[in-house]
Amino acid sequence: MAGENLKSKVVNGLFWKLLEQSGYQGVQVLVGILLARLLTKEEVGTVSMIGIFITIANTFVQSGFATALVQRRKVSEEDYDSVFWISMLLSLGCFLLLFLLSPFVAGYYRVKALCPMLRAMALVLFPGGVISIQTAWISRNLQFRALFRATMGAVLLSGAASVSMAFLGFGAWSMAWQQLIYYFSLMLFLFWDLPWRPRALFRLRSVEKLFSFGWKILVSGLIDTVWQNVYGLVIGRKYSLSELGVYNRGEMFPKLICATLSSSVQSVMLPAYSKLQSDRERLRDAARRSIRLSAFLLFPMMAGMMAVSRPLILFLLTEKWISVVPYLCIFCFYYAIYPMHSINLQLLNAAGRSDLFLKLELLKKGIGILVLIGSLPFGILPMLLLKAGVEYLDLLINAWPNQRLIGYGPIPQCVDMLPSALCSLLMALPVRLLENAGLAILPTLLLQCIAGLLLYPLISWFLNRELLLYLIALLKERIAPGNGQNPASSNP
Repeated sequence: MAGENLKSKVVNGLFWKLLEQSGYQGVQVLVGILLARLLTKEEVGTVSMIGIFITIANTFVQSGFATALVQRRKVSEEDYDSVFWISMLLSLGCFLLLFLLSPFVAGYYRVKALCPMLRAMALVLFPGGVISIQTAWISRNLQFRALFRATMGAVLLSGAASVSMAFLGFGAWSMAWQQLIYYFSLMLFLFWDLPWRPRALFRLRSVEKLFSFGWKILVSGLIDTVWQNVYGLVIGRKYSLSELGVYNRGEMFPKLICATLSSSVQSVMLPAYSKLQSDRERLRDAARRSIRLSAFLLFPMMAGMMAVSRPLILFLLTEKWISVVPYLCIFCFYYAIYPMHSINLQLLNAAGRSDLFLKLELLKKGIGILVLIGSLPFGILPMLLLKAGVEYLDLLINAWPNQRLIGYGPIPQCVDMLPSALCSLLMALPVRLLENAGLAILPTLLLQCIAGLLLYPLISWFLNRELLLYLIALLKERIAPGNGQNPASSNP
């Protein structure tokens, strides 16, 4: 009964987390489209550059201790309070560092507006630190419905404010205020909905026991975040902020889609994996289910987006952003396997192997840096193509330790992903050919989308039927819970 109860909670948590992330990313895409139409490439590039520094600082504040709170089997109120004060201290340190460095950043990139904007946006570090603890509490208790409500309220409020400011001529500042409003409102909404409140209590022993696990995750997170953003730093300096704006818009759509799935799987599965860490067989089954479902959902989205890339950009962002198309295609290929990285690494976290997690990050980033340096002379697109190739090599590296830990390594994972990859390819090829039908942009895009939505389930029925039926059963369970067999208890 306990096992079935956990499965039910995981499915329910995954449903609400997917709903939360889908709603959040959907609003973000809409806001991003409107802002791209209202702002210039340089303005988008300016905020994108600032966002890189904020993202790196946020990783330093939020990673490590928050993950340790989720991973540990037992956590006390003292642990939450102690991590809160550590997070506030880290937020203050990072804020002061960014405040002092902002003139040098502006000078290095030769854009004066970077200085005041970076200082203003650095304020998000404080609510970001609080939110990381709030979401840790939510993850441990699998209470993702509260996160859904708070996230939707925050993203709608910040999105409306940002678009209004852009329409009124605030330029890049409209994007900066979007981030500020989102983080502060999300923190306040979560305080309204959750019972946890920070207290004036700090215990060094709580920090010490979490630090032994958390510092490795922190370092790993920093390495990964710097690596994910180093290309933006290089493009902004070596080329231009306008080119960085194109790069950012090309990454936006596939990144938002894959982040929805990856964040949902990561948030829900880490506490679930942690509860199963002593049961090797059940942990392997849960990991296999996660890999197969992620591939089944994400591969057709990325392949379909590549197939409709040109009419999609022309319709959504207009002709001035047509140079985004090759970037969009490369990033679709790059992000197609992103959730699989999260699943493999969360298995290591759940097993308490943060030491191995860190070693893998050092190995992967060492390879990536060598490839980046070697590709610099060849231009942006070859550089990004090689980056995508390294991402697939990294997947094999991430999966390798799990062969020994749970008997589910690179080869079984690739075999499990292959049917979804084949179905996606067979769907995308005819969808791409429909662009030559001679229709206007909107009818072409609609025709391609309808064809893709019909073709993928049809092809899956013949080549990947078992997983298709499993997903249908999951949806039926959500619509009419309690009717029939619980799909969470079957293995797709």
